[in-house]
Amino acid sequence: MAATTVPENYRNAVIAHIMLDGAASAISFYVQAFRAEELFRLDGPDGRILHAEISIQGSAIMLGDAEGPVFGAPTAIGGTTVGLHVYVDDVDALVRQAVVAGAELLQPPTDQFHGDRTAILRDPFGHVWVFLTHLEDLTPDELARRAREYFHAGA
Repeated sequence: MAATTVPENYRNAVIAHIMLDGAASAISFYVQAFRAEELFRLDGPDGRILHAEISIQGSAIMLGDAEGPVFGAPTAIGGTTVGLHVYVDDVDALVRQAVVAGAELLQPPTDQFHGDRTAILRDPFGHVWVFLTHLEDLTPDELARRAREYFHAGA
C-alpha cells in the first residue's frame, strides 16, 4: 500500500512548546541539526527569548527561555518529560546531520512494526526527539496483528 512520508493526520497535529535554558543556542542547534527554519522570535529586554517559533519540514514548534515565574528548566529535572515526535521526509539523513551537530543518538533509524522508520535523539538541552518517516499505510487490523507479533516476540 502506498504511503506519504508525513501522514496527513500528523501534520501540525499538536504544537509543542518547549522551555529551556539557552533558547537562542537551541534554535541554532535545531537549524544546524534538524534543518529547522526559524519563523520568528520575541526577545525580552534582558536578552532572553520570550517566545520563538521554528518549523521542521512544516511542523511548528514553539520555544523560549525557561527563566521566569511560570516555567522551570527541563535541565533542573535531568532532562525533559516530553518526547517531541516529528515526521520528516528522510529520517536517515536528518539523523546523520543531527549527530554531526551534537545530538545524542538513542535509537538509530529502524523500520518499525507500525509502518514508520523511527529514530530517537536527545539534544544538548535534554529534550528527546522522535523523528519518523512514514513507510506504509496499515489497516487497523494489520497494525493490531503486527503489534501482537512484535510484543509477543519480546522486542
